[in-house]
Amino acid sequence: MFYDQAKIYVKGGDGGAGAVAFRREKYVPEGGPSGGDGGRGGSIVFVGDEGLRTLVDFRYKRHYKGDRGDHGQAKNMSGRSGTDTVLRIPVGTVVFDDGTGETIADIVEHGQRVVVAAGGRGGRGNARFMSNTNKAPTLAENGEPGVEHWLRLELKLLADVGLVGFPNVGKSTIISKVSAAKPKIADYHFTTLVPNLGVVDVEDGESFVMADIPGLIEGAHTGAGLGHEFLRHTERTRLILHVLDISGSEERDPLEDLKIIQDELRLYSPVLAQRPVVIVANKMDIPGAEEHLQRLKEAIEGSKEIFAVSAATGAGLQDLVYHIAKILPDISAPQIVSLPTEHRVTKADPDKRFEIRKEEDFFIVEGPEIEKHVKMTFFDREASVHRFQNILKVMGIDDALRAEGIKEGDKVDIGGVKFDWV
Repeated sequence: MFYDQAKIYVKGGDGGAGAVAFRREKYVPEGGPSGGDGGRGGSIVFVGDEGLRTLVDFRYKRHYKGDRGDHGQAKNMSGRSGTDTVLRIPVGTVVFDDGTGETIADIVEHGQRVVVAAGGRGGRGNARFMSNTNKAPTLAENGEPGVEHWLRLELKLLADVGLVGFPNVGKSTIISKVSAAKPKIADYHFTTLVPNLGVVDVEDGESFVMADIPGLIEGAHTGAGLGHEFLRHTERTRLILHVLDISGSEERDPLEDLKIIQDELRLYSPVLAQRPVVIVANKMDIPGAEEHLQRLKEAIEGSKEIFAVSAATGAGLQDLVYHIAKILPDISAPQIVSLPTEHRVTKADPDKRFEIRKEEDFFIVEGPEIEKHVKMTFFDREASVHRFQNILKVMGIDDALRAEGIKEGDKVDIGGVKFDWV
């Protein structure tokens, strides 16, 4: 089954905690701290795979969590790092942060690796905190949490040539005749509901990839008739074949159809509308086609190549294939074209390390930096609490809370951990 969109949750593995330990060996007085560091958490990694053509695997499993790093041990032994979780993903997939709409990755090559959720670093053991003024530290860090977010995946087929046109104009029949693709073919509208890919072989071992894009209708640029779902797959094609029912068998005017589809491409993306186009006048075996073909040639006035073909009989298809193979090498790969997403991309202000807001009886402190320190602090250890208090002072949170009017005994919430202000 073909799926070209998915939404998944990914979380990198948490880092292991650092250890608090001291050397206890005979004949080694005052051996000093020997707590090792925790291991790094495993990351979630996407790898492009040209053998995949759909995101169906992500329809059945939506949550992926990385392997946690092991905790540090005595004798300065560091914990084992977590194993990365590698997920194969089709080439042509764009990865978005679902919360912000920001593009995280664009998988365009086989074997391309992208870390989409990094594992947290391991916490430092007490051996790392020894200094001239503190020979026996009892301080260690908890592991850093792994990155977590919801991702939106969109597959945009990577094809050299895209077939576009109204429903039932013969696109599926054309791709079935020039390649080994076997799309569903029937005499009714919207027989094709998912894109089909086919490799077209030419002489001397040359080949190109052709995509059969499901039928477009007027208003497709606004999403009508699943317009966005279909138009997305034209964004990376180097050449567009505009297929017309030149016979008018659907009681439609081929010239009007040409204008409507061109307008839909332009309204969806002005850049996409500038792609090279070849017009394929199909159904030449049906009476009345010659008359419409002459009208089309007069209207076009040589501005675009026109190939008169009959997908049913195969007439003219070989010349079309040779022409495509001839002009494709001179057409450069298109730049990525994307619709503006409804999500707003937000960027953190590097000069603003935290925010304070009042909610009922709590002063709530928010910010990724201080929230990370909260998660990496052992609050059941006096030395760790003392270090955390110093961090609040250095970051300016103490002064900021006083400026907000905090008083003795007020409640403070930082990253879900609640404190009494003293």
